[in-house]
Parts: sequence; structure tokens; C-alpha cells
Amino acid sequence: MVVFHQSILLFASAIVLFAVQHANSSSVETVHYNVTGYRGRHLGGGCNLFQGKWVVDSSFPPYESSGCPFIDYEFDCQKYGRPDKQYLKYAWKPDSCNLPRFDGLDFLKRWKGKKIMFVGDSLSLNQWQSFLCLIHASVPSANTNLVRKEILSYATFQDYDVTIYLYHSTYLVDIAQENIGRVLKLDSIDRGNDAWKGMDALVFNTWHWWLHRGDSQPWDYVQDGSTVSKDMDRLVAFSKGLSTWAQWVNQNVDSSKTKVFFQGISPSHYDGKEWGSDSKSCYGEREPLQGSTYPAGLPPAVDVVKKTLSSMQKPVVLLDITTLSQLRKDAHPSGYGGSTSGNDCSHWCLPGVPDTWNQLLYALL
Repeated sequence: MVVFHQSILLFASAIVLFAVQHANSSSVETVHYNVTGYRGRHLGGGCNLFQGKWVVDSSFPPYESSGCPFIDYEFDCQKYGRPDKQYLKYAWKPDSCNLPRFDGLDFLKRWKGKKIMFVGDSLSLNQWQSFLCLIHASVPSANTNLVRKEILSYATFQDYDVTIYLYHSTYLVDIAQENIGRVLKLDSIDRGNDAWKGMDALVFNTWHWWLHRGDSQPWDYVQDGSTVSKDMDRLVAFSKGLSTWAQWVNQNVDSSKTKVFFQGISPSHYDGKEWGSDSKSCYGEREPLQGSTYPAGLPPAVDVVKKTLSSMQKPVVLLDITTLSQLRKDAHPSGYGGSTSGNDCSHWCLPGVPDTWNQLLYALL
């Protein structure tokens, strides 16, 4: 059960009740986990799902990439020649409880007749495909209708009338084609306005593209109010864009009908100095960092996200996946993403880290 509480500062809280299965016992302990908007603080001795470490689990991975029909080539590291498999064997273990395994059949039964939408960039694609694979692993013979398009894709598990959508939106705010060129409009959300409505759960994500420059930057100008510039501080732009998204949620989401999540900041691993190594990138990394902290600390975008969520009127739960993902320098496609060019240390192999994001999402749903 989720109970929302609003403080004087309009600080939204979500208290999530879920069952935790002990690894060495058949008993089930009920734990109240207080995600308190974004902070993940304890409630009455409960469990912070996002604080823990990676441990070897012989039962992993939860599925094989060869058995999931939803994985794109850029995430299918085993198919495209990654020689090691140990990275597939790590499970996330919170410090003070056990994280429930993702049960696709249980999810379909509980969410029968409902709709979930992932909204964001290619990291949302990464998470969406993981979510579909986790469900498929539980019901491999289920009747499924898959539709892939440039902006809106979806998979419907027809026996349960559950639809999992993906809406591609690189910045959440709009990019408009105008006379001067492509304009990133920090105060406008028109493109996804109608498509995002009417969902039972929304999982938003953006950040990855805010730092892109040069030929990979998909806009020519940035507009803040009436001011149009060739560029601006990217962290400031991100903050302004995220504030526009927050206003959209406040104005358009009925919290009694729709649960809203923000995916958090997914890290990249292009500089070994961040984790105390001479490595130039994630290429060749074979194991996670030990412990529960990342030497370089959190990226500044995390503070922007937390500040934005803490000021919102409507409750939004942060999937606080940054630190746990930072520890997984070994889990990117690197040179095994099915592409002949580039070294991908931003996205994630499937099976892999996004399965844990979805395991956390499953616990909170």
C-alpha cells in the first residue's frame, strides 16, 4: 500500500509495503520501505533498497538473451562475442533485507488490464526491453503483440491485457523545427502531452543526451522563455527542462490513478580514474567494484533531480539507481554491442543491470 504525505514544503512521500522473502527460510517478513520522495530513508527499521552491494548469485541471470525476442543488437553482448559470463552472475543485495525476485506471472496477474509507460531516451529503451524479457521469462508461451515504431512502441501480453509502452523522448521537453533550425524548448512539453496521459504507471528518464555536443547534438539552439541562445550551461538547462516536466506532472497526473517514477541518473564509465584505475574506459572490465560506494561520488545531475522532486506537489518516486549502477563498470556493451564502431560504456548489456532496476521497480509497484 502506498500512502502519500505532504509536508509544509510540499515534500512528497511514498511509503511502499512489500513482502521480502528470506533466502534461508520459507517465512515472509513484511517490511515498510519509506522512499520519502527521493531520499530512501528508513522507516521504523525498514529497508533502503538502494543501499547495498553486488553479490554472486548462481541462479542468475534471470533469462538468457538468446531466449528473449525483445532485445536489440546493441544490448545483446553475448550474441556479439563478449567472451566472459561472470558479469551475468551478480545480484543486488540491499544491506538490511532481501530484494524480492521479479515474478513476471505475479506482475501480470496484479496488473491485469493496466498500462505502464517508460518515457525517455535509449536508456529507457534499455530498461523497457529488460522489463519485457523478465516477464517473458515467466510466461514464455503467452500471446504477445509487439509493435515497434520510432516514437511509440509497445508490447501487449494479450492473455492478461497488460501493455508495456515505450515513448521515445530524448529530453522530455520539446525540440521544434523552426526557421532558424532545431530549437530545444526548455519550457515546452507538447509532443508527449497526450500520449503520457491515462497510464497506470509512468517511468520517466532523461540526462544522457544533455551533455551531447557537436554532430551528436540533435538541436541547434536552446530556448529559455523568450531567450534563444546558441548554447547554455548544460546543467542549468537540464534543471530548467526538468522543472517543466515537474509542472507537467503536477498539472496532469491524478495520483490516485497513476504511479509516477523517475528512473534516476544512469552512469557511464569512460574514465577509469573515477573508480581508481588506469583504465581508459569500461572495455575489458570483468567485475564490479567491491563495497557500496563509488570513489568519484555522484554526478551533479543527481542533485538536480533530487531538488526538483523535493519541490513537486505530486508524489514521484525516485528509482535511486545511480550508485548501484556506478559499481557495475563491468556491465556495459563496450565493444560487444553489435556495432562495428564505438565503445559503448553508457548503455547496459542484457541480461544485466537494467534487470535490477526493474526488480526494484517491481518491488515498489
